Parts: sequence; C-alpha cells; structure tokens
Amino acid sequence: MKKLIQEHRRKFGEFEVIDFVDEKEVERLRDHIRVDAPISVNWTWEYGSEVEELRKLYEKGKVNQWNAETDVDWDRPLTNDEFILNPRASLLASLCQMMGKDEATQKAAMFDEINYVLCQLLHGEQAALQLCGQLTNVCEKMDEKWYASSQVIDEARHVEVFSKLMQRKFGTIYPIGGTLKILLDELLTADSVQKKTLGMQTLFEGMAVGIMDMMRSESQNELLTDVLRRVEQDEARHAAFGVLMMRRVVSEAEPEQMEEMEDWAFSILEALNANQQLDMLRLFGPKYGFDPELVVKMVTALPNFAEFNSLAYMHTVIPNLKNLGLITERTEGDWRRLGMLTDKRMTAEEIGTILN
Repeated sequence: MKKLIQEHRRKFGEFEVIDFVDEKEVERLRDHIRVDAPISVNWTWEYGSEVEELRKLYEKGKVNQWNAETDVDWDRPLTNDEFILNPRASLLASLCQMMGKDEATQKAAMFDEINYVLCQLLHGEQAALQLCGQLTNVCEKMDEKWYASSQVIDEARHVEVFSKLMQRKFGTIYPIGGTLKILLDELLTADSVQKKTLGMQTLFEGMAVGIMDMMRSESQNELLTDVLRRVEQDEARHAAFGVLMMRRVVSEAEPEQMEEMEDWAFSILEALNANQQLDMLRLFGPKYGFDPELVVKMVTALPNFAEFNSLAYMHTVIPNLKNLGLITERTEGDWRRLGMLTDKRMTAEEIGTILN
C-alpha cells in the first residue's frame, strides 16, 4: 500500500514517524498557497428534492445557525493562569509534571498545547471552507449542492470563531504543520467528488469531531467549552453528510473501486497518525526542556499506546469507515498495528496515570 510523505519517514524504535526537521522546507510548503485543483462544474435541472435524507440534513442546518460574534460571550476569561483542561488530558502538562516543573509551568504548557491544536483545527477549517466550495460545483444533485453550500457558511463561521479565539484569548496563531499542509492539499486536489467527500467529510471532519469532543469533555473553561460545543454540533452534521453521500457511492462501487477508496482512506489517516505531534513537540521542546524524539519514542513504546492513541480515531471516523465497508479484513490489521483501532477505550484519568 502506498505511503504518503515517504521522504520524511523515520523509525523511532518500532514506530515509523513522519518528521519535518528542516524548517525551511516547511516554510516552502506554507508559502505554496496557490493550489491547482482540477474541478468540474455540474449543472442540474432537477430543482425538487431527490435525496430526502440530505434535504432533511439541510433543513436541520438552517435552524441550527449561530453567530460567532454575538452568540459567544467573549468576556469570559481564558488564560494560562488556569488549567483549561483536566491536567491529565494534556501531553505537555503531563510531561512538565514528570520533569518536576511547578504548577504554573504545567498550566502554561497546557495553554500552549491547546493553542497549537486549535490552530491546526483552524487551518483545517479553512481547507474545509474551500473544499465545500468545490463540492457545490462537482455535486450532481441539487440536494447535495444545497447542503454543500450551507456547509460553506458553517466553515466560514468556524474559521471566524477559532481565529477570534486565538487572537482575543490565546494571542497566537501558530502556522500549519508540514504533514497537515500536505494532506489538506491532497484533499483539495483530489480528482473526484468521491475522494473529496471521503477525504474531507468522512476523514477530516470525523477526526475534528473526535478531537473536539475529547477536549470539550475535559474542558474546565466555560468559553472553550462553549466554542467547542458550537463547532462540534456543526461538525457532527458535516460528518453525517459525508456518510450519507458515501453510502450511495459504495452501494454502486465495483470491488476494485472499494479497495482503492479503502487504501486511500488508510493512507491519509496513517500519515496523520505517523506525525505523532512531532511538529508541536519540536516547537515547544526548547521552551519546556524536553527532547521531542525521546517523548515520541517513550509514548509509542507504551504497552497501552493503542488504547489512548486511538481515542480521536475511534470516536467517529473509524466507526463510519467500518459501516461504509472501507475497513475490511484486508486492512483492519494495519489499523490495529498502528494504534488507530482498538477494542478498549481509555479515559483521560487512565491516560494521565500512564503518562505520569
């Protein structure tokens, strides 16, 4: 099976990671802002509803709109003087505790980690905004076009709310990581509506829901909880759109097409998993005095690695892929081997106990 970003792969113990060591190369990736994406435009003359479940999802979206400026109470505090999450839900806070650093440093490390993760979600939301614009063109049925257009509005609001959260409360918008930039460009340049829907709606929206749900469930800050709750309810609807679209795709797909989609989905998430937050760890390692490579080697070698590594995957994206028939006996072993699929779920307390 083809692996993406092959030139940046290294072995950390038994685990293969994607590691961008050369910051100049990452800067070149970030500077590549014009992406040539093949796109077709499909007219349709059927203005009535052809896909009832998509029309219902569109109607649901219309009544669940919210205003990022006026519906969010921006006066609520969010600072690095507090544990904005359960301390054991933060990798950097746990590392600082392990190294004997004081509570103020642990809080600051958690603040930096959440800031960085939310910035990557922000960049992903911009990609989703652009890709949904593409979907309004390439979708063939009016119900699909209507829903995709409503999602464009949702994604614009998510870019707005996350950017305001970064600017007003965290104070920093960190640039996109190298691995994420390459993978999002892969989705934006995908040559079919099937891959665009599978990639953004099913894979990345599913991952976003998983990450945000984990953060929200461990949040100890009212503003962060509110923002995540609002965005997450939209994202769950987007992931549902992906599943509804893909159900029709897989019902008509030939066996070789199913295998191609199965392998492509695995290659995208395998590459995302292979980064193991190295971009973030390299950024904050000097500030907090830890070795990024040593941290990844330690974490990936833990006997319970798969049980906490799989949390974001098992929340939404893995169940959806299995239900669509895009994780089969042919590939399930690979998902399990890399710690993305497991039968046991862990709590933040259990994860914190392992890391500490």
